[in-house]
Amino acid sequence: MRKLSFVLILATTIVGNAAERFRTDINPALLYHQGLLMVPQLSDADRKFLFETEWRNVPPDNRYDSLVSTYRNVFKMLRRAAVSEVPCDWGIDMSDGPETLLPALARFKSVAQVACLRARKHLIAGKQAETRDELLATFVMGRNVSRDGTVISVLVQVAIENIVMSFIAENFYQFAPETLEQLAAGFNSAPARRQIHECMAVERYAFCDWLVAKINDFDAESGGNQQQLHTKLRELLGKVLGAPETEAEKNRMTKVPDEFIGATDGSAAGLIGYVKQLEPLYDEATHVLTLSWPEYQVPTAEFEKKLATHPNVLAREFLPALGKARAREFPLVSKYAMLQAAMAYKVGGEGAFKAVSDPFGDGPFTFRRFVLEGVDRGFQLQSKLNCRGFDETLILIETPGPAVRVDFKNAGEKIP
Repeated sequence: MRKLSFVLILATTIVGNAAERFRTDINPALLYHQGLLMVPQLSDADRKFLFETEWRNVPPDNRYDSLVSTYRNVFKMLRRAAVSEVPCDWGIDMSDGPETLLPALARFKSVAQVACLRARKHLIAGKQAETRDELLATFVMGRNVSRDGTVISVLVQVAIENIVMSFIAENFYQFAPETLEQLAAGFNSAPARRQIHECMAVERYAFCDWLVAKINDFDAESGGNQQQLHTKLRELLGKVLGAPETEAEKNRMTKVPDEFIGATDGSAAGLIGYVKQLEPLYDEATHVLTLSWPEYQVPTAEFEKKLATHPNVLAREFLPALGKARAREFPLVSKYAMLQAAMAYKVGGEGAFKAVSDPFGDGPFTFRRFVLEGVDRGFQLQSKLNCRGFDETLILIETPGPAVRVDFKNAGEKIP
């Protein structure tokens, strides 16, 4: 049902010709990579012009139009990937552990920024369908980026969703009600958002299992010579820790392997046993990361303290900062629901708005008009969620004027 509804939303403009046909049985990852191959190679001057200009306060010009138009084939592939009927499989070999390369992540985030630049151009031209299709395709791309199951990919997914949703909020007045309705439906039928707790199996495999396999390999290569085994292990951990830039980092590169090896009898079996001490921590992290916000706060603080003082140096040094990662998910859930409530309000009025509940409250979001310097510019929704030191807020701009920040702690401030 998800694919059928999504295809119906995009079918009319995805190829620009109702008679043209395209395959929907291709792995979306292949289509995304084809799209990345067509990203234009901009000069430094053009890149700075396109990505460093504050377009929320500057009207697009001919140069802007020309540059964003060079991405047309990139978005052709994104739109096709969005309606593919097979799961997205990146084919990434996580057996390389921490050395696994994920080179496309930064480029996908950049493509999401271009999607907003192109959407601005489409909206000015009155092209609602093109705006809808490219924003939906970008949103789906964000969801699919996380399919490799790593924490970093989930964080890029969060960033891409935020980029798309903020653009819609900033330009809310430019979207026709039917376009907002289709966007809401498309978001709801997109692939499920990957969550941090789902990444623990991949993260454990990419560190614990990888390190155990490496120790076994080194032991075999060393013929039982512990000194050679330790030398190889030190070199490996040095690569994982990265190139040191400070004296403290240089000391860390020596201290971590020293403590690791010194905590064991030095044998391969002893080293592997020490690594396996981490496995219960991944299980505990998985449990903590599934908790709801009210239940999550105390166990997370206790778990992070446990890691920071853990006797196992690998736990202290190599387990990811899961609490910070999870703290980005809660605001995204709130923002997504606020945008859905705002779109429901635009399409169906107050009754439709109240039918969308605050996932962190006991009813609808708080609604108030947003007035800037005496001018009513739109409306503001506020959630009961406060996990970053302020209540999560989303402002929906209904009239043009000076650009303002629509979310985060400085929501409502003018953008210079």
